[in-house]
Amino acid sequence: MLLTISTTARPATDLGFLLHKHPERVQEFSQSFGTATVFYPEAGDARCTAALMLQVDPIALVRSRGKNSPDFSLSQYVNDRPYAASSLLAVALADVFRTARAGRCKARPELPGTSLPLELRLPALPCRGGPELARRLFEPLGWEVDARPVPLDEGFPDWGDSRYVGLSLRGTTRLQDALNHLYVLLPVLDDGKHYWIAPDEVDKLIRAGEGWLHGHPERGLITRRYLGRRWALARTALARLAELGDETEERLEPAVEEEAPADVTAADEAAAAEAEAQEDEAREGEAREGEAREGEAPVPGQGEVPKPKALNVRRREAVLAKLEQLGAASVIDLGCGQGELVGALLARPRFTRVGGMDVSSMALTIAARKLRLERMPDAKRARLTLFQGALTYADKRLAGYDAAVLMEVIEHVDPPRLAALERVVFDRARPRHVLVTTPNIEHNVRYEFLTGLRHPDHRFEWTRAEFAAWAQRVAGQFGYQVAVEPVGDDDPEVGPPTQMGVFTRDQRS
Repeated sequence: MLLTISTTARPATDLGFLLHKHPERVQEFSQSFGTATVFYPEAGDARCTAALMLQVDPIALVRSRGKNSPDFSLSQYVNDRPYAASSLLAVALADVFRTARAGRCKARPELPGTSLPLELRLPALPCRGGPELARRLFEPLGWEVDARPVPLDEGFPDWGDSRYVGLSLRGTTRLQDALNHLYVLLPVLDDGKHYWIAPDEVDKLIRAGEGWLHGHPERGLITRRYLGRRWALARTALARLAELGDETEERLEPAVEEEAPADVTAADEAAAAEAEAQEDEAREGEAREGEAREGEAPVPGQGEVPKPKALNVRRREAVLAKLEQLGAASVIDLGCGQGELVGALLARPRFTRVGGMDVSSMALTIAARKLRLERMPDAKRARLTLFQGALTYADKRLAGYDAAVLMEVIEHVDPPRLAALERVVFDRARPRHVLVTTPNIEHNVRYEFLTGLRHPDHRFEWTRAEFAAWAQRVAGQFGYQVAVEPVGDDDPEVGPPTQMGVFTRDQRS
């Protein structure tokens, strides 16, 4: 199987620095299931292409799966794994390009943060859902997608197309993001993994999906397939993604309709639906084998259990309600991400001026797309300002708003730089009100399978006492009064999942 990565950014050979693979060398990397080889078919100043070729040993693959493999049939030995891009290629990519995926380059530290014109090609990719699904997964990420079905046999066109596509992606993005897109989406398109899916796969998904998965319109499908339809793991992942995003509903069922296995009966479908509804982990294996046809109506006679409102929605609603209570007319969302709160503010005419700032240009591009700026009415567009900036540097554009919101932002800042953020927001911008929300680390014990912090990019998470102490110190230092309020269900033992500080500037200051 083969993956090629090309760029035309001059000098194009900088691709070698980013991948940490010299263009003049052929390098081999041993995998438990075969050998990965990196080489450069072309390496010039105007265009450079790196190729990752994976040669799979089918016998080694079977042995690497171990005795816990759920499949001991002949299909372990006779399959498409040696020839088509799948989770095998994703694992090899993660290993061979580990440093590039992390966005590190000691020789040229400025390169990883630079968006490059890239072209990715996969000549044979299993795609359960066809070319349309490939477009639905990659296009929201800014890729221009060319997905063409591979015929079963070119000599017999009447036989139709196979389940494979030839995929070409073109776009301008960071190489780090491109590699992480592939790492997550290759096994999603194939709808299968060659190894046993353990709870640590949730952390891998959250880490690789940082900055793009929580806002993806198909994140339910991506999460469910990536985690092998293990319902408990998928629910855990979606709950953690809800800490980052702001969609109104998290769906486990993919929107694309797929063919069910031929031996699936109505009884099997009913059993699978019941297993999912009751969250009975002991029957997950049975549920996967007899899962219902995706996209069909619920099984008759089974009532739908009302879904609790996601924490991210409750957090946004709490912020909006507090802004209205405070009488703010102009609001800036600092660290606005993909614009969910900004969109909610624009939907309320009482907010006559709305700003959104984020350090990520990609996040702002996605926000503009989600807000449909190109089709926004002029009167509404006139109320909005989106711009790129960093909260640790003074910026005149932050001034003049009644209220500023930092929703799940401060925990992403290194503690030594918090003082700079405090000065920028509370001293230089100095709005009448500041709303700050952040996770309550005491509540983390209520998240199944969570170890450590809620997200790998969090630099810290505070207890209720730590957040209250910080809020009181900042309020006293910069002339504000502060009240700390819970967001989400206030657990009598560990407190709410989110805590919100409501700062109001003293009238005398």
